[in-house]
Amino acid sequence: MVITLPPREPSCPEGARKDPGEESGRRGSSSPFRPRMPPTQAESVIKNIIREIGQECAAHGEIVSETLVAFMVKAVVLDPSNGFNTDRTLVKGDVQKLVKLCVTRLLDSKNPSLDTIKMQVYFDMNYTSREEFLEEHHRVIESRLSSVSREITDSRACVREELESLYRKIVSYVLLRSGLGSPTDIKIVREATAALQSVFPQAELGTFLTLSKKDRERQLKELTMIVTGIRLFNRDCGKGGEGIDDLPAMLQEAIPATTQHVDSQLEVVQDQAYRYTAILEKVAENPLLSQELQPYMLKEALYNVRQYEFFLQIILSDIITCAQEVEMMIKQLGAQLEQLQFTVKSKTAVPTSQVFPIFIALSNLWTSFQDEAVLISILSNLSTHLEPFLGTHELFFPEKVMQALLDGVTVKTDACRMKEHMEERVNLADFRKLEWLFPETTTNFDKLLIQYRGFCAYTFATTDGLLLPGNPAIGILKHKEKYYTFNTRDAAYSFAENPENYIDKIREKAKKNAELIELLELHQQFETLIPNSQANLRRKVTHSVQTDLSHMRRENCSQVYPSKDASTQSMREASSQVPRPQIYVAGFRGGHTKTTCEIKVNLTRAIDET
Repeated sequence: MVITLPPREPSCPEGARKDPGEESGRRGSSSPFRPRMPPTQAESVIKNIIREIGQECAAHGEIVSETLVAFMVKAVVLDPSNGFNTDRTLVKGDVQKLVKLCVTRLLDSKNPSLDTIKMQVYFDMNYTSREEFLEEHHRVIESRLSSVSREITDSRACVREELESLYRKIVSYVLLRSGLGSPTDIKIVREATAALQSVFPQAELGTFLTLSKKDRERQLKELTMIVTGIRLFNRDCGKGGEGIDDLPAMLQEAIPATTQHVDSQLEVVQDQAYRYTAILEKVAENPLLSQELQPYMLKEALYNVRQYEFFLQIILSDIITCAQEVEMMIKQLGAQLEQLQFTVKSKTAVPTSQVFPIFIALSNLWTSFQDEAVLISILSNLSTHLEPFLGTHELFFPEKVMQALLDGVTVKTDACRMKEHMEERVNLADFRKLEWLFPETTTNFDKLLIQYRGFCAYTFATTDGLLLPGNPAIGILKHKEKYYTFNTRDAAYSFAENPENYIDKIREKAKKNAELIELLELHQQFETLIPNSQANLRRKVTHSVQTDLSHMRRENCSQVYPSKDASTQSMREASSQVPRPQIYVAGFRGGHTKTTCEIKVNLTRAIDET
């Protein structure tokens, strides 16, 4: 019999501690098993179970997100020691047992596994690719501008007062879209108004109002880019730029500082990982010591720091990409400003066809600088918010305890481990029916997607979950279109004798420690058992990040900017069998005064003169 729990409103006691992933709960949850009932009914059952668990946690002062609860339900159902059968319909006793087990695990504040799962959920819900970050950022900007844009594009202004009000709204729109100063600062407004009047005097509002809504929107965006370019040029000339921050200089300062912070975090967490690994190696050789250290949850602690390490590497990779983009854009900015200076040099009037494209290019470049500033801020905050998920290490492993555990143990870095076996290689003659890959004989060798994030599959399977970095130089085994690395040649040979045996062992270990599904990227192996819907961890994040020293890290991709309108005029000037437009803008170079006064002059011949 299927038990459907009655829906209840989730409670949230005052003062209850919020789960870091609480905000991400809005993304929904996924089914941890396949109940034998219609999909809608099954979904209702799962939602009620998740709600029940959330309420129980809240009653104990712990606020948890639906996403975290859904993942914990998966973890509990997967663990064979809990005795759940995923092919069987849940009965009342199953539901009660499931709720109790999940609540117990979610309230265990001294468990590295729970911290790791929370970290994974938080990162999944707060990180995506730089392209998607920027797409979302631009969408938010458009959303905030929509009401201002509508007031302008829907306007039916006729009388003078209405036209003056409309023009002021256009100035505000230009400032808001460009992000170059506040529309309430009188100095900034005056500067922006002067720049707008030089290319779009108020007298042209009549023509603007005859355009369709779509054409008005297009012209507003083009005017914004042209005015932005003018203001940036004036700033470079020292004759304007009120309220415009020096973004290139700010980024050149912020990026190294953020990089240094993440690097220092990486150094600390890698040192922790090396020490845990050394202790666990000693434990693997001494079964008695293994029982003695069982309460310390050393493997779970190792999984925690390794997961943190990989997330930091992803963040650092994106920061490096930002640095590369900024360096390239600074050169482009200098070239564009130099070209503009040359174009207007010693000239009292310049054809708009020559300067408008440069103004638009300047505007687009500045938008890209703003994008990089947003990305750096997001990445910096993300790295900071991951730190609390390491809280149990100080509790379980204060320095005094660590020193005692490390007595007589040699701590090795990943690089040191790889160097020890660098000369070992698989002999192809020993494996006539297996395919082994080597750097000198394999195209794009360093881009192969290695299983288990590049850790040695054999060591993990035979030591109940010890993580040692694999060494691709020994040889990469290709088995059923998947690639495996090993930390020694002996490990490679042993695994190759019966790959499926070790793969099964790794899968069973992941059932007991659900954080390994994400850490070792085992999602596909559990898809048939646990169908995913909306809460699929890391659904947006690239899966090709490998351990740093296995040389399988994600490549730094070049920036892809959202498409922007690239036309070079605010009004069409191209036509056939009519005089060629000759419009000039004077006053860009300024004079003896600190402010500039641009004037647009139309020298196009009348049609009856041709």
